[in-house]
Amino acid sequence: MKCHFLLLGALFCSSLTFAQKPKQPVHKDIPFVQDYSIKYYFKDAAEPLKAYTDLNGAIKVSTKSGLYQLYAGQFLYPGTLEKDVSYRPIADKKIANLGLYQHQFVMIDDKAVLSNAWAGKLFAKHSLSDAYLLTGGKDFGFLISNGSQLEYLPKEGTSWKESISNGKVLDLKYDASGDLFYALSENAVYSVSGKDKKLQKIYTANDLTCFELFSGKIVVGTKNGYLELDKTGKVVTPLQQKLPWTELTCISFIDNQLWFGSTSGAFMRKPDGKFNYYASERWIPSDKVVHISQGDENSVLILTDKGVGKIVFTKMTLQEKAELYDKQVRTRHIRNGFNGTLGHMKNGNLSTGRLQDSDNDGLWTSMYLGGEIFRYAATKDPKALQNCRESLDAMERLYTINGVPGFPSRSFERTGYKYEDKPWRRTSDPEWDWKSTTSSDEVIGHIFAFGAMAELIEDKDLKSRSIALIDTLMSHIIKNDMYLVDWDGKPTLWGKWHPDYVNSFPINVGDRKLNSSNIVAMLQTAYHFTKKEKYKTKAFELMKKHGYYENLMRPMKIIGQAPGNASDWSKMLSGDWNHSDDEMYYMGYWGLYRYAFNDTLKANYKKAIVDHWQYERPEKDGLWNILTAITGIQDFDLEESVWFLQEYPLDMIDWTVKNSHRKDIEMLPPNFIEQLTKEVLPPDEVGMIRHNNSRFLLDRNGRGSVELSAGDTWLLPYWAGRYLGVISGPTTVTKK
Repeated sequence: MKCHFLLLGALFCSSLTFAQKPKQPVHKDIPFVQDYSIKYYFKDAAEPLKAYTDLNGAIKVSTKSGLYQLYAGQFLYPGTLEKDVSYRPIADKKIANLGLYQHQFVMIDDKAVLSNAWAGKLFAKHSLSDAYLLTGGKDFGFLISNGSQLEYLPKEGTSWKESISNGKVLDLKYDASGDLFYALSENAVYSVSGKDKKLQKIYTANDLTCFELFSGKIVVGTKNGYLELDKTGKVVTPLQQKLPWTELTCISFIDNQLWFGSTSGAFMRKPDGKFNYYASERWIPSDKVVHISQGDENSVLILTDKGVGKIVFTKMTLQEKAELYDKQVRTRHIRNGFNGTLGHMKNGNLSTGRLQDSDNDGLWTSMYLGGEIFRYAATKDPKALQNCRESLDAMERLYTINGVPGFPSRSFERTGYKYEDKPWRRTSDPEWDWKSTTSSDEVIGHIFAFGAMAELIEDKDLKSRSIALIDTLMSHIIKNDMYLVDWDGKPTLWGKWHPDYVNSFPINVGDRKLNSSNIVAMLQTAYHFTKKEKYKTKAFELMKKHGYYENLMRPMKIIGQAPGNASDWSKMLSGDWNHSDDEMYYMGYWGLYRYAFNDTLKANYKKAIVDHWQYERPEKDGLWNILTAITGIQDFDLEESVWFLQEYPLDMIDWTVKNSHRKDIEMLPPNFIEQLTKEVLPPDEVGMIRHNNSRFLLDRNGRGSVELSAGDTWLLPYWAGRYLGVISGPTTVTKK
C-alpha cells in the first residue's frame, strides 16, 4: 500500500497477519416466554372486589354493584368491562361477591352461597345478610364473613358463627392438606376448623392487609412488606421489604409463583428472589391493584380500581418476535419511506395517532435500513430487499430535494403542514418542503447504512446508489473544509469536523474524541468504496497532523467534565455522559473497524471500541454489545444481549412509568455516567426510549402519547446479531 505521512511509521503503513480467530459464542434461538397485556377498562367508576376464570375459560369480575364480564379487547386495543346480564334469573339477586370452587364460579348474596354449576344444586343458606367474603372447603362446606363475623356452612348439618374482635376481616382461605380454614383480619390471623367448630388466633400484628397459603406456609402481606408463617403462626421468614412497593393489597399463588398486588403495581417473585414488576398502563389499567388470579390460556388477571390487566404468557422465538415488530413498523411507522414515530396519541389509542416528522428522520431510518440490510444478508428475504429499496429512496431524496449539492436534509414533508420550527425550507416544487440544520448524528447514520448496503447488498442498483451517496456526502464535507454547509452557506451547529472546532475542546471533553472517531470512520468508508485518494489523504492528514488518531484512541476513563477554564460551550457539552454520543460512536464503529486502512489500525481501533464498550456494559444494551462483536472478541455479553431482546416489551407505547419509588433497587450516588442503580432494570419495566438515552432512567412521563418504532430500537440489534452469526435462526418454530 502507499504510505501517507512517513512520520507516522509502522502504525499507518504496516499490515498485520492474524491467525484464524476462534469462533464467537452463538445464541440458539429456542422459544422463550414472552409476556404482554390485554387491558379492559370500566366505563364508569366501580368498586371492584375479585376477578376469576372458571374451568371453561369464562372470566367474571365482581364489584360492589354486581358482576361484570370482559368485552372485546386484544393486544394494544383495550376492551371494556360490561355488566354481566348473561343469566337473567340472578339479575334481581344482590350478588355481593364472587369466588371459585373446584374451578367453578360461586357467588354470595344476602341469603346464600350459590352457583349455576352442578346443575344449580349449590344453594347454601346463611344468616349474615351483609356477608361478602367466601371460600370453599371440603365437600362443599363454605366459610363466609361480613367483616366482623364468620359463619361456617357445612353441606350437611348445622351452621355455626363466631365473632372477630381484632379488626375487620379481610380475607378467607382454605388449606386442604390440614382441612382448615384461615381468616385474616387487620390485626390477626386465625385458623378455623369447620368440623370442630373451633376458632383460634395464631398470629397478631398491626396493619395486616392480605394473605395466601403457599408451600405449607402462610404468606402475610402488610402495609410495609410481607412475612411468612408456618401453619401454627410461628414466623419463619421475617418481614421482607426489598420489594418494588411495600404497601400490599393482595397475594396469590399461581403456577408455583407468588404474585403480589400493591397500591403501586403488581409483581411476581422469581426463583432468584427478584421480581418481575407489572406497573403502568403498559400492563394494567391502574397501579392500584385489588386482586390477582389465574386467567385462561397461560394468563394472569390483575384486577385494579380501573379495570383488568390480562397478562398473557406465550412462547416464541426471537425471529417470531422480529416478525411481530416488522408488522408494527410496516403498518404504522413508515412515512414517505422513513422509519417514523406515531405521535399525538390520546392515552395509547393507536387510532388517534399520526405519523410525525423528526429532526432525526435520517438517523432513525438509517438504523432501520441497517437492520433490513443485515436481515437480507442473513436470510435473502425478498421483503427485506424491498424494504431496503423503499428506505434508500427516502434517504436519497434527502439529498436531492434541497438544491444544496451533497447536503442531506433532516427530513422532507408535503407543503401545507403547519410547522412550528424554523428549519423548514421551501423547495422548487410547491408540493414539498425540506428541513435544514442537519446534524452530525444524521450524517454518521447515513454513512453507516450506505456502507453496509454497499458491502452486503448484491443488487447492482442499490449498491451503486449507496456508493454514490457516500461519495456525494463526503465530497461536500471535504469541499467545504470539513464542515456540513447549509442552504445559507454557513456550517450547521453540529456538522463540524474541522480541526479548529474539534481540537478547541479540552482532551477530556467527549466531542473531541467523538468527532475524530466519526470523521475517520466516514473517510475510511468513502475510500473503501470509491478508492478516491482524497479521502485517504484527508484521513491521514487529520490523524497525523491534527491529532485525530490520538483523539479517537483516547481512553474513555479520561472523558469527563470540562475544566473550570474551559469555554462555556465545552462545559455545556460535558455536564454528564452523553448517550447520543454513544449512538454516534457505534454507528461509526462499523466503518472505523470494518473499513480500516490496514490491519495495524484495525487492531488499535478494536482496543478503542472495546474500551468504550466496557463503560457501556452495565446498561446491557443489545445494540452496543452486538456491534462490539464485529471486533471478534469472545466476551461481548451475548447473554445480556439476548436478555435485552427477550425482555423488550411488545407494547412500545410511551406510557408514564415510575420506578424511583421502588425498594428492591439499589441506588447509586450521582455520577458522570448517569448510572442511577446498581443493576439496570429490564426494558419492559422502564419507559420507552431509543438507544440515545440512558437505560438507567427510572421515571418517564410518556402519557401514552407516542408509539416508538421497533425498526431502530429492536430490529437493528437483532438482525445485526443474525448477520454476525452470534444469534442463530430459529431452532424451533412455536405453534401459533
